[in-house]
Amino acid sequence: MTVRDLLQEISSALLGNKARSGLTILGIVIGIGSVIAMIAIGAGAQGTIQSNIQALGSNLIIVFPGARRGPGAQVSSGRGSAQSLTTADADAIAQTVPSVHAVAIEVSGRYQVTARGTNTNTQIIGTNDAYPSVRNVHVANGSFLTEQHIRAAAKVAVIGPTVRDDLFGPDADPVGQTIRVRRVDFTVIGLTQAKGGSGFGSSDDVVFVPFTTASRYLSGNEYLTSMSVQATETTAMRAVQDAMTALLLERHRISDPQLADFNTLNQEDIVATAASVTSTFTLLLGSVAGISLLVGGIGIMNMMLTTVTERTREIGLRKAIGARRRDITLQFLSEAVMLTLIGGVIGIGLGWLIASAVAQFGGIATSIAPSSIVLAVGVAAVIGIAFGYYPARRAARLNPIDALRYE
Repeated sequence: MTVRDLLQEISSALLGNKARSGLTILGIVIGIGSVIAMIAIGAGAQGTIQSNIQALGSNLIIVFPGARRGPGAQVSSGRGSAQSLTTADADAIAQTVPSVHAVAIEVSGRYQVTARGTNTNTQIIGTNDAYPSVRNVHVANGSFLTEQHIRAAAKVAVIGPTVRDDLFGPDADPVGQTIRVRRVDFTVIGLTQAKGGSGFGSSDDVVFVPFTTASRYLSGNEYLTSMSVQATETTAMRAVQDAMTALLLERHRISDPQLADFNTLNQEDIVATAASVTSTFTLLLGSVAGISLLVGGIGIMNMMLTTVTERTREIGLRKAIGARRRDITLQFLSEAVMLTLIGGVIGIGLGWLIASAVAQFGGIATSIAPSSIVLAVGVAAVIGIAFGYYPARRAARLNPIDALRYE
């Protein structure tokens, strides 16, 4: 049997019962489309999370207080409750730890902010002039805090776009305006560029003030909420983290690292953990969608078995005029593979449409990798072979005399 004859036979068989062939293909279409869409959504979510983490800054090691312990170090009041980090610690890290590019400090808390009869509850961060470069913050209008503002404990503020919208309106220029926090007036000197939410809070709904001002008028003490240490390069992050940990243990006179009154968080660890979680999520989604492929394969087997039964006399006639078992097997197996390949091609288009719709209307970035398309086509071919082989072998083993007598 030539390839041309085989294709003609396949076309004739599939078009002979269009409704049944269409429903069988539909199972594969849904399966392939679901797999591609789910993988695209998972990959897009992973990319979004990683980009949000990177938007916090680059090569960061974040230091925050540990748990405050009671007498005998037996009672802990919770992670982050200790008052253990000071500006002297930050200065020591910046001056003595190798491969440190800059250190941004934070004295933060949520406060009610008022202006012109309006108010909002937002996060206020007392920080230094290194914060913009360390945490990837850009000023859209005006200027950021300077060393002079910090030395003088100036009552100045830089606000985010969300705070601007809540207090002055979306089209207002807040530079030069006055806001009040805990009965203290601050002059707005800058407006940051919009960054959006990052999964770690919105960087647009924030007010920046000098940390000296925040310590004096807001928190009432000299302790820091956290420190963001930026390494000079990614490869140095682990060494910086280890050296910084050793330095802080020495400064805080702690001999047992298990009793440290601070914690460090490496940005690489956050990215790796997020990637692991989203990869597992993507695998789960793909596995659930893959069940529909199995169901589609069973549908193909059911259809081919029905076809073999209906065409028993045809098979007997073919064998009687010289068709070999290999020819019969090849014909029915080719029909099954053709069904899955047609369904696979249509399914790729469906998966692309679903992923595009989710990106357009669901607000979730999706990413269709070429490998997922190749995988989908390969899986479709394997399903066609796996679920079409038994009906094809059954057709090839029919006795020609019995087949010709079949009613």
